[in-house]
Amino acid sequence: MTQAPTSYDRYRSDFKDFEGKLPSNGPAWLRDMRKQAMASFDEVAFPTATRGNERWKYTNVAPIAKATFEYPFEADLDRVAAPLLKRVAPWDEGWTRLVFVDGHYSPTLSTTGPSANGLQVTNLAEAVRANGDLVEQHLGRHAAVEEDGFTAINTAFLRDGAFVHVPDGDVDGPPLHLVFATTERPHPTVSYPRSLVVVGRHSRLTVVESYVGLAQGEYFTNAVAEIVADEGAQIEHYRYLVESPDSFHLGTTRVRLGRDSAFRSMSFATGARLARNDLQVLLDAPGASCDLKGLYFTSGTQHIDNHINIDHAQPHTSSDQYFKGVLADRSRAVFSGRVLIRKDAQKTFARQADKNLLLSEGARINTKPSLEIFADDVQATHGATAGAVADEAIFYMRSRGLDEETARALLINGFASEIVESVRLEPLRARIDQLISGALPAIGTEAAA
Repeated sequence: MTQAPTSYDRYRSDFKDFEGKLPSNGPAWLRDMRKQAMASFDEVAFPTATRGNERWKYTNVAPIAKATFEYPFEADLDRVAAPLLKRVAPWDEGWTRLVFVDGHYSPTLSTTGPSANGLQVTNLAEAVRANGDLVEQHLGRHAAVEEDGFTAINTAFLRDGAFVHVPDGDVDGPPLHLVFATTERPHPTVSYPRSLVVVGRHSRLTVVESYVGLAQGEYFTNAVAEIVADEGAQIEHYRYLVESPDSFHLGTTRVRLGRDSAFRSMSFATGARLARNDLQVLLDAPGASCDLKGLYFTSGTQHIDNHINIDHAQPHTSSDQYFKGVLADRSRAVFSGRVLIRKDAQKTFARQADKNLLLSEGARINTKPSLEIFADDVQATHGATAGAVADEAIFYMRSRGLDEETARALLINGFASEIVESVRLEPLRARIDQLISGALPAIGTEAAA
């Protein structure tokens, strides 16, 4: 049994209080799930040992494990208004929206709209009451608690979150925006965002997850999302992470794809002191495909980790990963991409690439793309690069009349634009462009110093 630090006592005491505050008439399966998850957390805890632990070899979560975070049993939802969220998150009034403040659902800020043809967009607490069988079928079934302490503690405190069910044949719905915001509090807090998205046969969904900080102090966001695509379903997924500079963010996403379904995802990350995007996609039937892209910007002493795991469990499946990072100062980034092609997954296509731009001598990237192939009729490639801005390119642009700062900024923007241009939602693409443009003058100056 892993020995947990004394700081974990706060999680245990909060969980005891949490159980006492829960409605006594909640479903037995959910109560049992929480208790089993807490038992798993007591067993595995957080992965503070990096030696011999390939999943966490380059990311030290000891600062999270040693810190004490309070669980906010209540949230002052009136403290957050829509204009404040619009300043920090991508926004479009035409999007369907679910908003959570410090882990608590805000019906005032949410705009779910009328349900049609069986479409259900609501908070998990309501979904358990209204559609309990479907929730029970999927909730906690794709994000396992037995080997991951972060998923375990999130599940132990599972009370609310986002629930989306797109019925068979629904292709005309507006984009869905899930907003998880953290506010300023007297002491460091922890929140447990949870999402369950189930997309039916031959249906289509565009979904944006935004994790934003409205606080400047230390806090911990421990998010878990489960996404299920049935036969022929098409999911376009975006993950927008702009947390506060002193925050910690652990995001776990588990995706299961059915026959001929497609999952297209793009993640953008910056801001947090330590952030991890742990994405696992199971291609569970012939014809399933995923296209994963990512862009991360780090500066100061930030640390961002993209841990991507693709499981080709069936034949005639395909996956494509393409991530880019821009690192400045003494920041760190990790890209760990694993592609597993099982014995029976013949006629599989898999491609994986990670490219990084290092803007200072102190910046570091640990990149480890890997292929595990047990089938013999496959096409699979992987690769990774890291380098500085080319002096020849700077010289060429300066010879055309540009100053060095502008030249560097244009080259960095050009490096990032390949990923940004893949964003099909104009408000989100504009927000990312705005963040990059705002950071480029400072980055260009630091790099030239």
